[in-house]
Amino acid sequence: MESKEVVQALAALAHPLRLEVFRALVVAGQSGLTPGVMQAALDVPPATLSFHLKELTTSGLVTQERASRNLIYRAAYDNMNALLGYLTDNCCQGAACEVETTGDACKC
Repeated sequence: MESKEVVQALAALAHPLRLEVFRALVVAGQSGLTPGVMQAALDVPPATLSFHLKELTTSGLVTQERASRNLIYRAAYDNMNALLGYLTDNCCQGAACEVETTGDACKC
């Protein structure tokens, strides 16, 4: 992941509602969520949600797919893991990290 992409992804997550939307999509897994389901769960106006989904999609952290008359949004796990890898690359100045991991990267 290039630094320009990292900055764009971090900027997209640097808003409380976008972070909440992204986390909801991560929890939803590959089934994803429709805007209507997210809008009802987060209690935000449709136009507001649409604006924030556009920002997350543009950043590459979220994908959008049309299924019949619905749009399905999903977390882009490959880009999420690339962002995490970029942020943790070369951590601890090359020494073994003391932070224990609970598993591999997310593979939904």
